[in-house]
Amino acid sequence: MFSLKINQGINGNIKIPGDKSISHRSIIIPSISMGVSEISNILKSDDVLNTMNAFKMMGVKIEESKDKLIIHGKGLESLIKPTKDIYLGNSGTSARLLTGLLASQNFDSILTGDKSLSLRPMKRISEPLSLMCAKIQTNNGCMPLKIYGQELKNTSIKIDIPSAQIKSGLILAALNTNGTTTIHEKNITRDHTEIMLSFFGAKIEIKKNNNNEKIIRVTGKNELKATNINVPSDLSSSAFFIVAALINNNSKILLKNININPTRNGILIALEKMGAKINLSNIRKINNEKIADIYAETSTLNGCELDSELAKLMIDEYPILSIAASFANSPSIFRGLGELRVKESDRLELIKINLRRCGIFCDIIGDDLLIDPLKKIEIKNNIIKTDFDHRIAMSFAVMGSKIGKLNIEDSDAIKTSFPLFIKEFNKAGGKINWKKLLLQLMVLQDQEKGRYLNTYQENGIWIV
Repeated sequence: MFSLKINQGINGNIKIPGDKSISHRSIIIPSISMGVSEISNILKSDDVLNTMNAFKMMGVKIEESKDKLIIHGKGLESLIKPTKDIYLGNSGTSARLLTGLLASQNFDSILTGDKSLSLRPMKRISEPLSLMCAKIQTNNGCMPLKIYGQELKNTSIKIDIPSAQIKSGLILAALNTNGTTTIHEKNITRDHTEIMLSFFGAKIEIKKNNNNEKIIRVTGKNELKATNINVPSDLSSSAFFIVAALINNNSKILLKNININPTRNGILIALEKMGAKINLSNIRKINNEKIADIYAETSTLNGCELDSELAKLMIDEYPILSIAASFANSPSIFRGLGELRVKESDRLELIKINLRRCGIFCDIIGDDLLIDPLKKIEIKNNIIKTDFDHRIAMSFAVMGSKIGKLNIEDSDAIKTSFPLFIKEFNKAGGKINWKKLLLQLMVLQDQEKGRYLNTYQENGIWIV
């Protein structure tokens, strides 16, 4: 797609889709509960749909309407063996959470994914699960995963990697295990799984020890009860519009019902530190999740230094934060970003490559990212490399709205988290166009009329 410079700013009340992390869990947990759950405002992105299809393959009845899902839960031990491999596309969340859940089932299963997901590290979930006597076969530490379902044993597990996916996978495994499993979480991570499971009646106890480590105790074999869920809107998706409003002149936006869970609100903390004009109002709770309406407007931004602790609260938002830092009045350094290397792409490297292509000096020092907007460099290439990473694509679409024409490769990846991003961005004043990709030139000569037919694909639709 092409992203073009705008003049009138980003304005209006912008509709942000349901939170991606919560949407995944809003399918998984109701599916293993007893009874019927109604899910509102769920994100229907490629990643979430892959999770939904996985449970349909395991016998869960899911009724779909425009803005709701009706899930007929089967309970913890009533899933059925899928008739074929479960394909999860590009979704690391689906892969790691389902690995934990399936490890305790009474059938074997195979999880597969696309090229990108097949390169992401899976020993980080298979190895801690092995402490519960799970049997999981990887492909040199990656997907596909062959999961040999069997009865697991409760134990005590310490997690050193700051990953909500690992923690959630272990919790889901513990749900179907006799006795109590204890999980020691050294670093703060998103707690959506704990919040939702408590809402569904799970026996889950959460405390902190003297070292400020989180101790999670899960007592298994406890029946979960169906509950209706209203999924709040996604802060990660909101961040693209917030930054677009901050860096473009004449911009004022309002985003409603946004999840501001304190385990993942780092982007708001970082932008506030940079001097952004952001205001939160109507703060409240829905399904035990903290939400708010967010107002943002054009701002003069300062560079800043962020320590590695903040990365635990916003690792996914560093690509778009890097765009904000590119228009600050001083350099920024963001520390402790090693986890960015094992996302849908090596995001750390792609931030550096693409900022330099936009004329912004950027460098990587160990796991730290340095951005110096005062040190201009020559623009030699306006083609943005995404490696099929949705957050890189959307971040540089925002960059294009400020500096002018950018050609963003493999932009179709945005469907994994925000299918209507382009529509909403353009509605707010942006200028993003799908690049017309000439896939094939068919020369058809009609003997009577003599004509040529050009065939290309635009936004997934064949144009002839």
